[in-house]
Amino acid sequence: MNGLAIRTHGLVHIYHADGHDVAALSGIDLDVGAGELMGLLGPSGSGKSTLMSLLAGLFRPSAGKIFVGEYEVSAASTKELDRLKATHVSLILQGAARNLLPYATPAANIRFAQHTARLAGMDLPEPEVVLEELGIPAVANRPLSRLTPGELQLVAMAVALGTRPGLVLADEPTSQLDHDARDRVLERLARINRTHGTTVVLVTHDPHVATFLPRTVTIRDGRIGGEGRSGEEYAVVTADGFLPLPHHVRDNLPPGTLVRFHPAGDHYELVPEQGGTEDG
Repeated sequence: MNGLAIRTHGLVHIYHADGHDVAALSGIDLDVGAGELMGLLGPSGSGKSTLMSLLAGLFRPSAGKIFVGEYEVSAASTKELDRLKATHVSLILQGAARNLLPYATPAANIRFAQHTARLAGMDLPEPEVVLEELGIPAVANRPLSRLTPGELQLVAMAVALGTRPGLVLADEPTSQLDHDARDRVLERLARINRTHGTTVVLVTHDPHVATFLPRTVTIRDGRIGGEGRSGEEYAVVTADGFLPLPHHVRDNLPPGTLVRFHPAGDHYELVPEQGGTEDG
């Protein structure tokens, strides 16, 4: 299975809270190439977990379209979504234990996750092979209670990777790990991405994790607020012309500041109006 590309267009999601409608996402246009390794960044409440859940087909957007490979996730039936999640798209929830059957061994957990895909005729590796790829073959038949937090997270990854998915969505896969375990998890994710061409999208708050990733997308207030490419940060102009300012610029421009854009050769200069705000 080659990596699956992701494309969203005009993605909006509204939920109800305390009798009000709240826009968790406000027009997300995102393209992730097949085989990319990418991170979703942003403060709590920015919308990144909502975006991850929509990509995984856990619920439907209020508006807009989502494509994962050739599948239009936003228009798929419940049966189609269940088949997609059992074969081609894997979600790793935050906290390793949430992804595992506590009474089963690592090998049994992987075999359980592979069941539907095997019934569909997919040729899948044995659990021991998947654990070997993640560098933990010795834990195959151990009780989960005897594993370290780092080993548990790698087992959770093995369960997600056991179906040879084209897309892996990982929610904070390193949040509860020490530095050594964190780096081991990141290295193994990158190895799977390189070896199998699996598309990997992960949510993280950790600046170290962000520097490890070749591409990051920052979600702010339900919109794409910036991108990082190989250590360089960029603002992103949305389809409706919205341009979120980087934090270091916003800190010097209080809300309501009037600004002009002056062409200066091959670039533009942002010039604040002296003493100018919307209310005078």
